[in-house]
Amino acid sequence: MPDSPPIASLDDLLAPFHAAETPRHAWVVGTEAEKFGVTDDGLPIPYEGPRSVQTVLERLVERHGWIPTPEYEGGALIAMRRGRASVTLEPGGQLELSGAPLDTVHQTCSEFRGHMAELHSVSEDLGITWLGLGFHPFARQEDLTWVPKLRYGVMREYLPTRGTMGVDMMRRTCTVQANLDYESEQDAIAKLRVALRATPIVAAMFANSPWVEGRATGERSHRTRVWLNVDPDRTGMLPFAYGEGASYRAYVEWALDAPMFMVKRDKEVVRNTGQTFRAFLADGYEGHRATALDWETHLNTLFPEVRLKSTLEVRGTDSQSTHMICALPALWKGLLYDATALDAAAVLLDGLGYEELEASRADVADHALRAKLGGREIGEWASELLSIASSGLERLGQLNGAGDDERVHLTPLHELLANNESPADRLLAGAKSDRPDPRDVLELARI
Repeated sequence: MPDSPPIASLDDLLAPFHAAETPRHAWVVGTEAEKFGVTDDGLPIPYEGPRSVQTVLERLVERHGWIPTPEYEGGALIAMRRGRASVTLEPGGQLELSGAPLDTVHQTCSEFRGHMAELHSVSEDLGITWLGLGFHPFARQEDLTWVPKLRYGVMREYLPTRGTMGVDMMRRTCTVQANLDYESEQDAIAKLRVALRATPIVAAMFANSPWVEGRATGERSHRTRVWLNVDPDRTGMLPFAYGEGASYRAYVEWALDAPMFMVKRDKEVVRNTGQTFRAFLADGYEGHRATALDWETHLNTLFPEVRLKSTLEVRGTDSQSTHMICALPALWKGLLYDATALDAAAVLLDGLGYEELEASRADVADHALRAKLGGREIGEWASELLSIASSGLERLGQLNGAGDDERVHLTPLHELLANNESPADRLLAGAKSDRPDPRDVLELARI
């Protein structure tokens, strides 16, 4: 690992955010989408073995030109890169495409279709199906193997001391998220505020995890429930972000007071779950002093619903089946990249405060669009947000070869909201039983 400069001042902590500022004409959108690989009976595939996620990765390397990127020299195959896109593994073997930053959602859809074509080409003869759901519909913890990534070993021991569902988050959840640019601190904070306030509403629109261990739970988004029970010091709705003092520095101050996971030096992991980064910065740990790379690593181990890094990451939704994947980046692009839409969304959501938003998440987990927020059903908020986003995409006016602008990717959301339904409602109706046949689930949720 190359030497990383020591952190000498507050400016060093703020530097990654200032360095990420991007002029408006160069804004792009990146999309990350996770999925579960399962056998015909719905059980998870292991990390290693003849029919495994490792075999899938090896075939992608051999047949489709992906370049292995081990965590350290000689390390296990857990990630690959091609161009500006990457494929990585979550702790339970969930496979994630981190798409390239692209100009249009049309390009995002093309990229995802190409990725899934490659994935199917190396998976079908192995009897592996890929599911787009927020929570694994059948797997128990004992059914899953662990992906050998250094920080996962720390997380599997530490997170259960902070909440009851940390290991479920790691191994049994999947998400789709959009990563968006910002041009200045003012722009970043304006987007952060709107995205946080919109997150419970968007989570309800995309609620897609109604099953746990082969049965319907009565919830619409069990993944949302899980995230309420992970680690209150590194997750949630960022209480500092709603007042006048919101800034890069406020985000840094929040991050400094979050507990660390580890210090990484080459392939050595120094476990350090007893210090906040603020304490590590002041005192060091076992002879190690805080570096810029340690700060970057720490920022990557914080999991708020909207995360500020080199992009603004909106993270609060369940993974989706193919026809819904592109609706997520399209919605956020329409809300956050058109100035008129951003202002309209800010006005719409302005009265929603931290406590109310945080409290709404449990209701969203249970009822999705029928949950309550600000004295209204979330379905009403969702319809207004979708209208604002649609108008934003129309003004942005980025067309595909057929002459359609990016509103075309919102069509599945319009159809769902017309019936006040989330994807989970469609899944439950299609399964017809509280204990669905795995074949039915695979057919309903395959991507």
